[in-house]
Amino acid sequence: MKLHNALVFLLGPLLGLGATLQLTGCASSASSGGSGVVVTAGGRQVTIDDESDELYAKMMEEGAAYDDPEVQAYVDRIGQRLVANSDQPNDTFIFTVIDSPDINAFATPGGYIYVNRGLLAYLDNEAELAGVLSHEIAHVTANHHGRQKSGRITNQVIATTAYILTGSGDLADASTMYGQELLSGYGREHELEADGLGAKYMHKAGYDAQELLEVIGVLKDQEQYQRVKARTAGKPSGTYHGLYATHPRNDQRLQTVIRTAGELDDDARSPDPIVPGEFKQHMDGLVFGPSIQGQKEENRYYHNKLAFTFAHPPGWTVSTGSSAIVATAPQGAANLAITIARRDASQTPEQALRSSASGDLSDGRVLEQAGLTGYAAVASSGGTSKRLAVIDYKGLNYRFEGAAGDFAAMDKTLLEMIESFRPLLDRERQSGTPMYVRYVQVPRGATFASIASSIRIPDAEAQLRLLNGFYPRGEPRTGDWIKVIQPGTP
Repeated sequence: MKLHNALVFLLGPLLGLGATLQLTGCASSASSGGSGVVVTAGGRQVTIDDESDELYAKMMEEGAAYDDPEVQAYVDRIGQRLVANSDQPNDTFIFTVIDSPDINAFATPGGYIYVNRGLLAYLDNEAELAGVLSHEIAHVTANHHGRQKSGRITNQVIATTAYILTGSGDLADASTMYGQELLSGYGREHELEADGLGAKYMHKAGYDAQELLEVIGVLKDQEQYQRVKARTAGKPSGTYHGLYATHPRNDQRLQTVIRTAGELDDDARSPDPIVPGEFKQHMDGLVFGPSIQGQKEENRYYHNKLAFTFAHPPGWTVSTGSSAIVATAPQGAANLAITIARRDASQTPEQALRSSASGDLSDGRVLEQAGLTGYAAVASSGGTSKRLAVIDYKGLNYRFEGAAGDFAAMDKTLLEMIESFRPLLDRERQSGTPMYVRYVQVPRGATFASIASSIRIPDAEAQLRLLNGFYPRGEPRTGDWIKVIQPGTP
């Protein structure tokens, strides 16, 4: 996949995380604020702007946004400044920082612009951030979603959405910068047009359009780093299919569109000042690496070591013992116990349940939830009934036994709890020591190697170089402010 897809406009009706979508026709609107692109999908017509609205609502509901109101407000303010100086200054755009370590940014029809927290860490100043946002705004204002007559990147959108909402890298191979080369996204002309329009918006907003080259250079460095890693590990790496076969500063067409933007009338530039040091102020304390937000729901139990979770009604308590995990209703009116046994690969969940149950079985049903399979039934003996279930997960049988004083009244609740059992999402896991981006001054005689020796992250020296624009070589000067990665609190 081409490197510049890190800034590609992702298009497609988002009909579900596992959806397979074929675009057979489309019509476009005149602006991001119009009715949107209408496509034929699965035998029905869908308006992409509506699907973009649904995607945004789903992402916010699932907690995909980075939990830092100041950073969110800062990115939105820069984005709105650029919109005000775009070709559609009166349209509504929504800017969101996604809590993902991946180096990526994308837009969807209707003016939704997303930038990953991971990309912010590698930018050096506000103008570079403006370069990222202006490129995405330009894809919307240029109506590239309407002008693209192919469904080539539909799967890319599905994969990106699935990754954001589930954290599953397996689902996102088609959307990562260095993933499988399945899609080429938009072509050179659309990308170059987005760069030219983005550079114009930057200039009018008061930024140096040349900083757009620095953004592409950041992505180029990341691509080079991934190639080195892949070669060292003896693995293939993604081929660079971007606009710039050489370094972006050597691409003459790119140079031309950016230079043209920089030659626009200065009288049309925004008079609003750009506050020096504000970017550094907001990025100091940015989370680095996996999310630490602990995005967990109320009334849901999480087991970090075994990587599972299940929901329970309000007021229930969950206790973990050496032999079972037991959820108990107020006043002990009902309980659900979970035990674990090694799975017999020759048995289905139904066979496992029947072999261990006592009494007469009724209300048997197959369970299929979150990629897991299981079986549930009611076991009755001596006038007492219990809700039983077995779910296979990671080579183990999770066995459920629910009981209640008034079983008929509580069985629905017990079954709902069993059906809520699923694997943990990546963002729900309790990680180790959180890591943050910090700015420090370089001590006398220090090098990236010496500074990296105290940083406990993989490839620490390479990461420091990438963070500070010195990859693959070069050293900082004494007294310079550089970004480092430190554990602790924000």
